[in-house]
Amino acid sequence: MADTVCALQKNPNWKGRRGPVVLVIMDGVGYGKYEEGDAVKASRMKYLDWFKANCPNTKLKAHGTAVGLPTDDDMGNSEVGHNAMGCGRVFAQGAKLVGESISTGSMYQGAVWKKLVKNVQDKNSTLHFIGLVSDGNVHSHIDHLKAMVAQANKEGVKKIRVHALLDGRDVPPTSALEYFEPLQKFLADFGADYQIASGGGRMFMTMDRYNADWSMVERGWKAHVLGEGRQFASAVEAIETYRKEVPGVLDQDMHEFVIAKDGKPVGTIEDGDSVVYFNFRGDRALEITAAFEEKNFDHFDRKRVPQVEYAGMMEYDGDNHKPAQYLVNPPSIDRTMGEYLTKSGVHLMAISETQKYGHVTYFFNGNRPGEFDKSLETYVEVPSDVVPFEQRPWMKCAEITDKVIEAIKSGKYQHIRLNYPNGDMVGHTGVFNAVVCSMEGMDLQLGRLKAAIEEAGGIMCITADHGNSDDMYEHKKDGSVSKDASGEPKPKTSHSLNPVPGIIYDPEYKGEYDDKNLNEGLGISSWPATIMNLMGFVPPADYDKSIVNMK
Repeated sequence: MADTVCALQKNPNWKGRRGPVVLVIMDGVGYGKYEEGDAVKASRMKYLDWFKANCPNTKLKAHGTAVGLPTDDDMGNSEVGHNAMGCGRVFAQGAKLVGESISTGSMYQGAVWKKLVKNVQDKNSTLHFIGLVSDGNVHSHIDHLKAMVAQANKEGVKKIRVHALLDGRDVPPTSALEYFEPLQKFLADFGADYQIASGGGRMFMTMDRYNADWSMVERGWKAHVLGEGRQFASAVEAIETYRKEVPGVLDQDMHEFVIAKDGKPVGTIEDGDSVVYFNFRGDRALEITAAFEEKNFDHFDRKRVPQVEYAGMMEYDGDNHKPAQYLVNPPSIDRTMGEYLTKSGVHLMAISETQKYGHVTYFFNGNRPGEFDKSLETYVEVPSDVVPFEQRPWMKCAEITDKVIEAIKSGKYQHIRLNYPNGDMVGHTGVFNAVVCSMEGMDLQLGRLKAAIEEAGGIMCITADHGNSDDMYEHKKDGSVSKDASGEPKPKTSHSLNPVPGIIYDPEYKGEYDDKNLNEGLGISSWPATIMNLMGFVPPADYDKSIVNMK
């Protein structure tokens, strides 16, 4: 990769700025379609409103084909959003790649699929599927699971077990039965020994990320592998029981269930089995993968480690080659902005708290861990609180801002990128008041950054990776809000399809670009060319169009 990247050409007409170009990513903050349920509009956003009223700004696409997803009905997410903002071009992403691999049959012709199937056929053992059961298309899609089960049946696999995680985050918050009831029937209709074996909420078990809470992975391991946990006769019974016992429980927070017959779990994972982790997105796949693959694993006591053929849907970590086996090749993303800037001698900083640290580093750099040049790059992770986000909705935005202001004042960096996770992480809770609190807390930090940028003579670019907090209520087709039995609005916990800000604050503007007319109709993949323009560089010719028109 490094051989293909050269230093960027300088724009001789650029007059320079005293301070750095700072990219502020307000995770999950879009322009809402509806007045009711838009927590951004409902918040007192003194500084964000000022930027919108007084700075060049446009609306950018952050979902669907604009970020490499199959259709414009597909919501964007933090992974593909940061890929787009980091590489300056649109690459076909996980959902699209997996869908194409399945529809063309190329997955089933691959050596890994053949190895998994042959293993269970030769040993008369079980094929296990672990993953998120919904059609959210952010981490997984239930159609991918069904297609693989159907193919395994066609190839004569006799015993299949599904370890099914509830979503309620990329789909409506209590929609699990809409997926689990048909899935149970789908498996039963084969007339073979196919059934759901275990499960639970995605924010309770299995799907931790960035080493934030390994106890989640431990709970998943116990249920999926060891068969330890509360027993039920079926997944549907488990979901219905928990809802009666814990009124208002969201799918994502539901506790574990283990399907058992006569007190014995029906689907523990044993030596000789094959296991597919069918989520295609990497960040919430790496830790459970490590539990299956690492010999010197010390995050929790696994009790026993079955000798299995394990494969991920995709390669979740390309540099460290995790997992060792995978079914679909990930997008090959090269020539990212970070690589170009370091080749050009730019000192840069990337910072967020734990929840989004990997996004401003790993995903921003094209799914590549680590720095391109440690002598030029500083990566800072502010540890997140391990508490429900609605209990600390301000999260670590102030601490992130402290460090960014310090970095601006140091004069060391020409470029700084930061992520405030509030709008996304708190938005996913569905707690409207908490989201308003998170927005107002974040807005105070925008004000602090504004003052620092003014003092330093830099440029501040404000955007988001996708919408979320801008669309907090479920709406009907006629635009009215859906209500629950008590008459309260039904919370929406998934991302929105709304556009996101494209704001440029340049207090020492010197006329090098047209500050009255920004380019319209673009996506967030236009940020790298824009940032290069605002640093006095000429972007690569094949990068997506800049937001600014250079004079």
